[in-house]
Amino acid sequence: MPPSPPSAATWIGLAGPTASGKTAAALALAQALPIEIISVDSALVYRSMDIGTAKPSVQEQAQVPHHLIDIRDPTESYNAGAFVRDATRLIDEIRARGRLPVLAGGTMLYFNALVHGIDDMPSAAPELRERIEREAAERGWPAMHAQLTLVDPVTAARLAPNDSQRIQRALEVWHASGRPLSSFHAERTATAAAEPLALISLEPQERPWLHERIAQRFDAMLAAGFVDEVRALRARGDLKPELPSMRCVGYRQAWEALDRLWPMDELRERGIAATRQLAKRQVTWLRSMPQRTVVEAAAPDAAQQVLGQVRAWLDAGQVKWAA
Repeated sequence: MPPSPPSAATWIGLAGPTASGKTAAALALAQALPIEIISVDSALVYRSMDIGTAKPSVQEQAQVPHHLIDIRDPTESYNAGAFVRDATRLIDEIRARGRLPVLAGGTMLYFNALVHGIDDMPSAAPELRERIEREAAERGWPAMHAQLTLVDPVTAARLAPNDSQRIQRALEVWHASGRPLSSFHAERTATAAAEPLALISLEPQERPWLHERIAQRFDAMLAAGFVDEVRALRARGDLKPELPSMRCVGYRQAWEALDRLWPMDELRERGIAATRQLAKRQVTWLRSMPQRTVVEAAAPDAAQQVLGQVRAWLDAGQVKWAA
């Protein structure tokens, strides 16, 4: 009996570090193919956070349907589990309309969860979370990162010392289960079924190119009124710097700048540095995904290369066009 033909991917992934040109590439696809875009970005889900997230403009969103943008208030949380549920439903709905789902963004945890599944990790009791937060307030997050290194060196190695949200979650899992977070990831990877994947990664080969793009983007945000956007969020009175929305890169630094009356130059320096660290983590995640197809982000025709790769997959039947 002949072997069954390999199954085809049911969606296109377009990933890359921040400022690598994902939005431009996705819009180039929209001009040539009947697609709909599903955002893979943990910050774009929040309403009233437009400038600091580099949210696609109203004009850009009018060119092609976008999903998972502006679906949460900044007081609310959104996580990988919710993303997988939402994205899976949307992929089916978009394909049923005879269109191609394109998942574009830079939240690698979301991509990873969609491809490999969600870990059955324990949730943290409120008192445990509060205890960790109190200890962090006294000792600082770099000290908590050092603590995490002792119990879960694998997870600690991929986190920045000030990545408070992820350090806290890893410590919560350790205290709640007695197991390192990395063990759940390893268990999930070992048991997950292989899924056909059509993932394009926009990656610059030269780091200075990306650093310059990040600086230009942050300067553009400041010129567009980013600090006033954060002032308006603070003025609501129901937001705190510990919320996931206010921990987003850029917002965290702007909130602290307003608290400490930093000069604009210091906010700019810290915001750009934090964004560079985010980009470094994103690239690390991507390099752990060998199935990806890499396109040089700095290439003048990067968007057209992305389009060419998608057309090649479609022509070869490696991507299902519709349900």
